[in-house]
Order: sequence, then structure tokens, then C-alpha cells
Amino acid sequence: MTIGDKRKRRVPAWVETRSIDYVPAAERRGKVWHQAPFWFAGNFVLTTMMVGFTGPLLGLGVGWSILAVALGVSLGTLLMACHANQGPRLGLPQMIQSRAQFGRRGAVLPFMAVVFIYIGFNVFDVILAADAIAVVAAAPRSVSYALLIAAAGIVSIVGHDLLHVVQRWLTGLLILIFGALSLALCVRLAASGGVAMGAFAWPAWLAQGTAAAAYQLSYSVYVSDYSRYLPEETPAARLIGWTWLGAAGSALWLMSLGAALAGEQASPDAIQSLKRLGDGLAPGFGSLAVLAAAPALVGIMAVNFYGATLTGLSVLDAVRPAPRGLAFRVGGVALFAVAVWLAALGLPADYLASFHIFVALMLYLLVPWSAVNLMDFYGVRRGRYVIRDILLADGVYGQWSRPGLLSYLGGLLAMSPFAAVGAYVGPAAAALGGVDLSLAVGLLASGGTYWVLSRNGAVAAAWER
Repeated sequence: MTIGDKRKRRVPAWVETRSIDYVPAAERRGKVWHQAPFWFAGNFVLTTMMVGFTGPLLGLGVGWSILAVALGVSLGTLLMACHANQGPRLGLPQMIQSRAQFGRRGAVLPFMAVVFIYIGFNVFDVILAADAIAVVAAAPRSVSYALLIAAAGIVSIVGHDLLHVVQRWLTGLLILIFGALSLALCVRLAASGGVAMGAFAWPAWLAQGTAAAAYQLSYSVYVSDYSRYLPEETPAARLIGWTWLGAAGSALWLMSLGAALAGEQASPDAIQSLKRLGDGLAPGFGSLAVLAAAPALVGIMAVNFYGATLTGLSVLDAVRPAPRGLAFRVGGVALFAVAVWLAALGLPADYLASFHIFVALMLYLLVPWSAVNLMDFYGVRRGRYVIRDILLADGVYGQWSRPGLLSYLGGLLAMSPFAAVGAYVGPAAAALGGVDLSLAVGLLASGGTYWVLSRNGAVAAAWER
């Protein structure tokens, strides 16, 4: 018995010991329908509801905002769910699969963008979770952040199985509490004449739809982290369907709720809006609803820490072979936990504007990667990869792959004229009256470029040893 085997034996069976390595067939487990509650609870957080504020804050009517949410959520979640299918086929975490398109070191470019997104999400999540707890128990911000981050870190260290269990239990709790809140809102809206379509403007409508799509697409960077333990023969249609159902269902629900609440207020606030809605149903129910949102935020923070650690280890492994196993996941989680704590302390109290800019930046960073990754998996290689070589330092996928890198950078350049982020409005977006078409442009430019560069064995020719 090797030293590594002895160490594994000392780790409890319920603690995950794998990190960025391949999951062999003997360890595959789980049921495909588990993806639905996992992503339902993972997406049923206050940050999701805040995405629904986008349209009303830009003057868009509530009805039009909800329609934009529905279309954006449907598209973004479809792309995300298609990435989920890669998990059981390859048995690897999501981002390390990108080595097949970008090369071992070339993949560091999208890796770094994704690490930024993980940290950014957890900063907003921990602030909202602390705000939720402060409704019933006041505590210094630094202490609240530390306790919440520690709880999320512990769950992420235990790993895959506990994350799934936590998300399944949270799904039932959230449906009960937010079902009552939504019913109360529906009764109130019905008494006042229902939901009106309201004012319409193309820039605001597309901004709301794009924000919803970008938010859903952000889950693509780790969706197969939680499907890679499923048996390889898991039917693709069922896996995509269950993932889409869970993630889209919670997003459509919460973003629509956010749009309806924002339509009633000049300056919407996620915590106070929910509290007022719940207290209108029964005294104290608002505080209970807000408090129930905190565990969901801790759950998705744990998911983000888990994914950030796997991606960070993939970055290190691109430079020199990184050791696998639990100890290095613990170190990675601790490092990212400190980064999130410090960033949360430094973020201004009025973080809503920062959040909307962050969501827009996610779109520009992730769309080209998603287009390249999906085109490679479904259009070029059609799921056929040499798993061993993805993990080897001298594998056939090489250190740098021009088709992937050129397609990613080309997509970013193509999106830039069509972008409208904060104070920046690209020339094409300005000519269109502020309409942002960068999502469609990025998908077509990056995916199309990769397809052209990968034809007739061009991918094989681009490998560099």
C-alpha cells in the first residue's frame, strides 16, 4: 500500500478526495434528476432576484421586463445545460476540459476570467447573506462575513456529495417559503389590476434579457463539476432537461419576482422588499423569509468556492503538475475565502450599481469561451477526447492552441463595438440607440471562427508540443 493510499484511508468516506483528476467508472454515482434540485437551489438566491431589477430601473415596464427575463433565462440556461452534458462524458471538472480547445497553458486565459467571476459572485453573496442575518441579529460586518465564509468553505471542502444533499434540502424549504410570498404578491397584484406591460424601449428590454442570459450562462463554468460523477451512459437529453428545468425554473421565478417588486419602488432593495412583502402576509413572516435566504446564499457560496478551487488548481497545473487530493482543495478554499472576505469589506455599501456592471462583464468574458467550448464538444470533436492527454503535461492537446485562443480573443473584439456597459457604449451600440447586441455577436463570432479554424484537421495541426 502506498503512502497516498494510507492517507486516503484516514479521510472519512463522506469527504471528497478528488480535485481536478478524472473520476473513474467505479466511482460514478448519483441520479440524473438530482441536477434539478441542485441547480434550483443554487440559483434561488437574492442575487438572482436582483437581476430582475435591471429592466424597471431602466424605465422598462414590469410586463416587458418579465418577458425579457423569460427569453434571456431560456437561452442562457440552454447553453449552460448543454455544458452539463460534458460532465459524465469526460469525467472531469468543467474548466480543465478547456485545455482541449485552448491548450494546457492557453486555457489559463479563460481560467483567470472565471476565477474573477467566482470571487465576484461570492463577494455579492456574502454581503447579501450578512444583510439577511442583520434583519434579526446585528453583528459586526467583518464577523458576519467571516462566519458565513467559513460555513461555505467547510461545505465546499467536504465536497461533491454534501453539496448535492444541501441543495436538495434547501429546494423544499425555499419552495415553501417563497411560494407563500409569491402567492401574497399575486393576490396584491390581482387586487390592483394585475401586471401591466408598461413602458417599452429596445435598449432597456435587451439589457434586461441580456442580463438574465449572462447570469444563467455564468453557471456554465462549473456546471459539469456536479455532473461528472454521473455514469458515462447517462442520457444526454435527460441530463440537459433536468439541469435546464432546475436552473431556469428558479431564475424565472426569482427574476420575475424581482421585476414586480422593483416596479413598485424607485430604489429597490432585495432584503427590505422581501421583508415588507412577507410582513404583509403575516407579522414576522418577512423576517423569516429573509433569514431563509441566508442558507441558500451560503450554499451557492460553497459551490463557488469549490469551482474556484478546481479552476485555481488547473491554473497551477498548467505551469507545473499540481498535486491532486483533499489537502490542496483545502488550501485553495482557504485562499479564496480570504480574498472574498477582504473584497467584501472593501466594497461600497451601495453595491447595486456594481452588481449590474459585474453581470455585464461576465457576459463579455464568458460568451466567447462558451461558444468555443460548445462548438468543440458538439460540432468539431463530437464528444471524442483523449482524457489522459488533457491531464498530461505533454499531451496531444499541446501547450497553446491557436484556433481556441484566436476565436476567444476575436469574439471579445467583435463584441466590443456592440457593448453597452455602464458609461461605455460601443460605436455600433450607439448607432443602434444604445441597443446591446453583443451576446449574439459573441456567440456567432467565436463559435463560427472556431468552426472555420478547426475544419479539415486544423485543430490537430495547431497542437504545439
